[in-house]
Amino acid sequence: MTLVPKVRFEIAVDDSLVDVVVDVIAKVAHTGRIGDGKVFVLDLISALRIRTGERDSDAVAA
Repeated sequence: MTLVPKVRFEIAVDDSLVDVVVDVIAKVAHTGRIGDGKVFVLDLISALRIRTGERDSDAVAA
């Protein structure tokens, strides 16, 4: 059995950007070979930027 090295990214974006981000990741990561990866889209219930106290979409924004 040959193991393929893995890298894990966790990215939080506003709902309005999900499709764009997924499309960009898929386009950039695609090689057509085993190991291209998977993208899982999960709901993020809440977010808090501790330094500023910003919540949810404001906390996720750059």
